[in-house]
Amino acid sequence: MTTSKDIEKKSSAVTLSDMEMFIFPELMYSLVLANIMSPRIWRWRESSWFSGMERLSPYRRILRVKQYIMDNYAFNLDLDTWGLTTKEEELKRFSEFISEDTLGQSNALFGYEGDKYYFDIDIRTHFGLDKYEGDVIPYWKTETVEAMDAFRHKPHYSTGAGECVSLAALYASALFVVARIPLNDVYLTATPLHSQNFIDIDDGILTNNRRLVTRNMWFNGTALSAQARRALENERVTIVAHETGHIHTIYKEATIDPDVYRNFSGKLQRYLKTKITDTIIGNFLRHDRDIQKCFQIRWPLHGVDYYIKAERVFSYEHGSSYRINDNTRGKLLDEIDTAEFKPNKMPKRIVLDDLEDFTRKNRVDMKNPEDVKRLKELFASECMDSQQSIESLAQFCCVDPKLPDLEKKEFVKKGKPMGIDLEMTREEIIDRLEDIRTVNDAAAMAFYAYRDLNRTEAEPFILAATQRNPVSIKGADQLNITEVADKIREMPDESIYDEPGRLAQPDEVWNYGRGDGVEKALLLANILKKRIPDREIFIEIAPDQALLKADQDIYRFQSRKEMKEQKWEISSF
Repeated sequence: MTTSKDIEKKSSAVTLSDMEMFIFPELMYSLVLANIMSPRIWRWRESSWFSGMERLSPYRRILRVKQYIMDNYAFNLDLDTWGLTTKEEELKRFSEFISEDTLGQSNALFGYEGDKYYFDIDIRTHFGLDKYEGDVIPYWKTETVEAMDAFRHKPHYSTGAGECVSLAALYASALFVVARIPLNDVYLTATPLHSQNFIDIDDGILTNNRRLVTRNMWFNGTALSAQARRALENERVTIVAHETGHIHTIYKEATIDPDVYRNFSGKLQRYLKTKITDTIIGNFLRHDRDIQKCFQIRWPLHGVDYYIKAERVFSYEHGSSYRINDNTRGKLLDEIDTAEFKPNKMPKRIVLDDLEDFTRKNRVDMKNPEDVKRLKELFASECMDSQQSIESLAQFCCVDPKLPDLEKKEFVKKGKPMGIDLEMTREEIIDRLEDIRTVNDAAAMAFYAYRDLNRTEAEPFILAATQRNPVSIKGADQLNITEVADKIREMPDESIYDEPGRLAQPDEVWNYGRGDGVEKALLLANILKKRIPDREIFIEIAPDQALLKADQDIYRFQSRKEMKEQKWEISSF
């Protein structure tokens, strides 16, 4: 028996908005599988950029994929690409199986306030929503690799593009297909405001939008690492998805293998923790400029100790090859005019040299509250902000990820394992997913995310097309019906999806200005349904054409999608 939840999940696998993924966590991995099934990423292997991959270490292979993504995809999070909806509309849609309070725990646009940074600056202003009245929120649909590639057809884009979940899914699929990293070593993580992957290679690697962050980079104090750190430092991890299943912070039932999840948790915690060293202290001060004002550096001039403000020394790093926290500190200080040094120790500032000396001579574990307390007491008299400085240093060295609690979950083994390995061809992978789709949720939803209507029923796709594609409706609102039909006919007869049976949604056709006849018919039907909701609208599909009937009006479009004959009653959705 098909339930309303089943229908919503299947149609959500088509549109893949961020909020849909938080409600149906299996959809995160379904997008990865859809990308793995796609011929697009398999064609990357033919690029000269990836020649000789078999001779490279896993890390070097991953770097090759990173650079390819950097060169060919941009980060996109504008409000216009996929349009807007309202909180009221989405809550009504999901009210049968999730409450507003529960949704607010996992989605920033429904009340989550985990990341103080965003809420200090007002999240609606940050995302550009302040210009809209009421409870307007963006769809932020996650893109398949085809939809990401198609951004090249939009004005002002010279490459593909996608939002953070799209890039995370792209990375996961490309690492498997091109870099030959086993799916078992890739974990997808989602917080209410960000998505990134943890790759279990060497000491661990995090993906962060288009970039990669190694464990050393995590602690290097640069702007890039600061951006990458924000989600895990401030937000709850809502979902962890893996080939064995998923775990969600607000759902009691988890499908991920418990031992796999324990392994991930341990590896991630080790990745996020480091010993305190001179290098780490310097990186911390570079990372948090506000705290530099609480430090000073001692330096002998002509045999006499002098002192200089830490922020002044850091300012001299710019344009210099010397650094404050390695063996080139002396050369950096020698470059500074002696007039900037003070003969006496400045009050209310910690002497960086003393802190470094103490941590060299004493084994300090910044995750141990007693060690942190001892540091605070030793340097309390030096600076009125020393308590906060030491606390911030401890947090820099040891981030404690807010992961779903293993002990509070009921682990349920569902169906067959994924069973996909590096030796399989694309065709063998598709056959395997077909074989397990009735007993594996992620595999089942992958075919809806893949948009192949020769492999799925049409209803979820049409439901998504006629209820969650506002951009084409708004874009056509200044044109009459004849002008809309003419504009659609003038678009190139070219789908962004290469294979027979795979279809783009109306807003994809509108955004990218191209589509197959079936896609064009559905685009026009979406606009007609909004303008004249009482009219009977049908689309008759044949292997070589789509016929749109709206009462007495008939619109004919040629198709190369080779779809089986069927009739869609658009007005019933």
